[in-house]
Amino acid sequence: MLDWLSRPWPWYVAGPLIGLVVPALLLAGNRSFGVSSNLRHLCAALLPGKPEFLGHDWRATGAWNLAMAAGIAGGGALAAFLLRSGEPLLLAASTRIDVASLGIAPPGAGLLPDEIFALGALGTVRGLIVIVAGGFLVGFGSSYAGGCTSGHAITGLANGELPSLIAVLGFFAGGLAAVHLLWPVIS
Repeated sequence: MLDWLSRPWPWYVAGPLIGLVVPALLLAGNRSFGVSSNLRHLCAALLPGKPEFLGHDWRATGAWNLAMAAGIAGGGALAAFLLRSGEPLLLAASTRIDVASLGIAPPGAGLLPDEIFALGALGTVRGLIVIVAGGFLVGFGSSYAGGCTSGHAITGLANGELPSLIAVLGFFAGGLAAVHLLWPVIS
């Protein structure tokens, strides 16, 4: 009965659902959306006023955003544990060849390659660069850009904001540079 939930949804269903986030936020009185600001809101809730950067009213500005982040985590857990089909991820043959050329085995039953995301990978130089340094750079970059990819790409572009367009172009250029220039060096 719920078999359709364990299969990937086509782009023409998932895309409009993501697109409806912007009108829903506007109807709720919010003009911004993003995930990266949740860490600041969570820290402000747990450590009010220390340091000064965290001394904002997270209930007024971030409670709905924290609820959304909890929904993302809950939805991801629901999909990972209850809705998975157990079948390997379907990838095009050309994608499998490209991924293998980067030294990464195509994913089997999971979505994430063990060479990068397994706990043991943190003990390698490549793992430290990818997870720790990459995570720091993503955090710094989203703070410097005034938002993350979801915030800029979904609501910033929908609001017609030039800084969001510049940020999104920078995100994509950085991702392409990391895969094609940095990854071959550290693998």
